[in-house]
Amino acid sequence: MPNYKNLFSRVFSPLKPYLLFLVITLFCFSLSRLLLMVWKYERIDSVGDWFTILGFGLRIDIASISYIIGIPAVISLLISGIPYINRIWDFFTRIWLTCTFVLLIFMELSTPAFIEEYSLRPNRLFVEYLLYPKEVFSMLIEGHKITLLITTLLTTLTVILAYQFFRKKSIVNQPQPKWFERPILVVIIFCFAFLGARSSLQHRPINPSYTAFTNDPLVNSLTLNSTYSLLYAVSQMADEVSSFELYPKMDQDRVTAEIHKAMGIEKSQFTSAELPTLHKQQATLHFDRPKNLVIILEESLGAQFVGSLGGLPLTPEYDKLVPEAWSFNNLYATGTRSVRGIEAVITGFVPTPARSTVKLPNSQTNFFTIAKLLAKQGYDTNFIYGGGAHFDNMKTFFLGNGFNSIIEEKDFINPEFIGSWGVSDEDLFTKANQDFIQKSKTGKPFFSLVFSSSNHDPFEFPDNKIELYNTPKATRENAVKYADHAIGHFFRLAKQEDYWKDTVFLVVADHDARTTRSELVPIPSFHIPALIIGDGIKPKNDSRLASQIDLAPTLLSLIGVDSEHPMIGQDLTKVGDDYSGRAIMQFNENQAFLKDGKVVILQPKKPPTTFTYLNSTLVPTNDISDDLINQAIAHPLLGTWLYNEKRYDMMRTKEH
Repeated sequence: MPNYKNLFSRVFSPLKPYLLFLVITLFCFSLSRLLLMVWKYERIDSVGDWFTILGFGLRIDIASISYIIGIPAVISLLISGIPYINRIWDFFTRIWLTCTFVLLIFMELSTPAFIEEYSLRPNRLFVEYLLYPKEVFSMLIEGHKITLLITTLLTTLTVILAYQFFRKKSIVNQPQPKWFERPILVVIIFCFAFLGARSSLQHRPINPSYTAFTNDPLVNSLTLNSTYSLLYAVSQMADEVSSFELYPKMDQDRVTAEIHKAMGIEKSQFTSAELPTLHKQQATLHFDRPKNLVIILEESLGAQFVGSLGGLPLTPEYDKLVPEAWSFNNLYATGTRSVRGIEAVITGFVPTPARSTVKLPNSQTNFFTIAKLLAKQGYDTNFIYGGGAHFDNMKTFFLGNGFNSIIEEKDFINPEFIGSWGVSDEDLFTKANQDFIQKSKTGKPFFSLVFSSSNHDPFEFPDNKIELYNTPKATRENAVKYADHAIGHFFRLAKQEDYWKDTVFLVVADHDARTTRSELVPIPSFHIPALIIGDGIKPKNDSRLASQIDLAPTLLSLIGVDSEHPMIGQDLTKVGDDYSGRAIMQFNENQAFLKDGKVVILQPKKPPTTFTYLNSTLVPTNDISDDLINQAIAHPLLGTWLYNEKRYDMMRTKEH
């Protein structure tokens, strides 16, 4: 009678470390997922969804582990028992399994903090932020000490325990499979690893789209593990997602026709066949000398924090400006990150599923910005920021696309306060005011983009500046209130200077604070404040629906600059109070198009989903016209096509 125990020991001894890795890692992943589900239980609709998450999660975990151990396990079977080589491979196995296990545990430990901020498992933002260690680690040390300490301690403990565990599972001096058994075992293990990694017999292997089953992005991300989520996002970064691949197809001529119709301008104003949106814009106002333009981009200032928009009473200084300004009550950001706000306000570019054009390679030169347009009109153009301008690739993008100079943290002399993200907003605005005074003396018009940062986690600002809204001091609400205090500080300075009467100012948020809403696109979390103020600006309380991409064309009219440009936003000085606007919003890979209380949401490789937007709630409906659906589809396709063809430079046909 065969000795099955000895047979089992002989056959599986080279695989023992990998099998143990499989069991332990599956347990850790499942425990982590279950704890996250308990934490976010209110987001999970039914008992059935709990089992769906755990079931899909098990498949994703097996796929992840199969990629990690599949090939090494096959190699181990082939070379086990060979003198010297066996010892080298044993050492490699120990290091490989320890390092990968530590990475997996570290990512799970990092997940709660990331979910708290972004309402998703770690994705490509995790990688992008790691490119800026100074800012990120300063933020962690100042605002997340306990989280950082716990993660560091548990990760260190994992390193020690994992190395000791796998060191004791040496495959040296163990019974080995016979040589005639190895080919059979190799084929079996390879097949199991291949099927485990694919987790599907369909054309494509399992992926996040396969495991998505609700309209809540967070719940869908719980079906993944954080290492898989991160690495999948990185793989998508290597080959940027295209609207052509994700959203319904449309003929290029049809895209152009839909965009032209949405822009609502005469056909005779379009000037280029190569650049389908390039058109002439006559300014509504004209002056002997064009006005200066200052855009103040406020970090994370959503409407929910603005008293005059029905939010928390945190913005008394902003609210004081509203009666003397053209204020927008129904304006929506295009995205949830600063680079999206920059993209929309400075370039007028529509959001696409790829990264913002501020970070994409084809847009680092020869890309349209209003700075480039105004520089051609004789303006001095610059960017003023309290932190390091390299963050999010801003410095490279701005210097390559029309900004003459940059003032950043290193250029501030003896600032009153320096935090993780640079000098305080008061220091920023004091410096900006000084710069504008000097520029105004030259007689040359100037354009400046001023970007605040005090309202950014970990919410650092100088003491004794505001009456705290809540405790402790370092809360978002207090940071908003300080950022507002700094706005008041700036306008008190500006109104005393000669440049005030020659300047148009825009104050606008880059985006709202991070959202925890569960919709495909959480539209209320895109609502932001904006106002245009300056000598000669007629006060107006504007409730028309508008998007960040409408601001630049409007500002060109208000400063008296006739131009030719490719921006598709609406010049709001040229439409009546009955104008029915639209807003375009990008959220992860989903895009929403809002018009007349109707919403079309585009999702990857799915038909458009339609809703009625009522009382800040999305209600499913089929009562939406094909015209609106076509407009929703055309906008991201236009952005993808223009970018891929490198056709988004002003007057490219003449300059190149």
